Amino acid sequence: MSTTTTRPVRDTHVLSLTGINKRFGAVQALTDVSLQVAAGEVVALVGDNGAGKSTLVKVIAGVYQPDGGDITFAGRKVTVGGPKDAQALGIATVFQDLALCDNLDVVANLFLGQERTTGPVLDEIEMEKESWRLLRTLSAKIPSVRIPIAALSGGQRQTVAIARSLVGKPQVVMLDEPTAALGVAQTAEVLNLVERLRETGLGVILISHNMADVQAVADRIVVLRLGRNAAEFRTEDVSTEELVAAITGASDNVVTARAQRTADSQTHPEAGDE
Repeated sequence: MSTTTTRPVRDTHVLSLTGINKRFGAVQALTDVSLQVAAGEVVALVGDNGAGKSTLVKVIAGVYQPDGGDITFAGRKVTVGGPKDAQALGIATVFQDLALCDNLDVVANLFLGQERTTGPVLDEIEMEKESWRLLRTLSAKIPSVRIPIAALSGGQRQTVAIARSLVGKPQVVMLDEPTAALGVAQTAEVLNLVERLRETGLGVILISHNMADVQAVADRIVVLRLGRNAAEFRTEDVSTEELVAAITGASDNVVTARAQRTADSQTHPEAGDE
């Protein structure tokens, strides 16, 4: 997996959020937040605890309803009234807890709640074939689709959760801290999965506290701080130190200037080649 390849800037957004606001009682969790992701692009969403990342993800997933702002999906303005609405649109979410059933095998977990049937009977053969197809799409390393989830490693469980998100043929996949609590080898495996999602043309929103993981796979990095957009960078244009400064609020003038240069280079790509 290479971390030095220059990735193209895309200008066709499959998902766009503009001016999103969300309040919980006296707490203003999100204020005028914007986020865009294109097909075949990995956008990392980073920020300190309490920055608003989880709230924004739940707004996109339909768990929370925004108090204001617009959501545009595939070129049209939409209302995401609940998780089923998000799934129907083509937005899939893999939350940090994965929500897998340890006592069931891979096939049963992939199709839980959306089983394939032939008349009144479960079509086990069809589901098993589709399970292998999904795993091959991700170049996944799962020994058997009939192995119980309890027998899989942390990285393999994350693989199954990501594969399950593809069952409904989404256009955007959100991954919430997919490498949390994983070892080095398992983390590399999951990051390879993220790259595979991009290669298949999906828009990916990656939420992570790990700057090395973010810089390894993301095309762009959006920083939230105190419920607001703090900065946005193309990954190849930003250092770890600048990311940390944007997240913590240190050296605001420097970060703002760098973010403006990045925005200018996206608007006028030729400027970035000077």
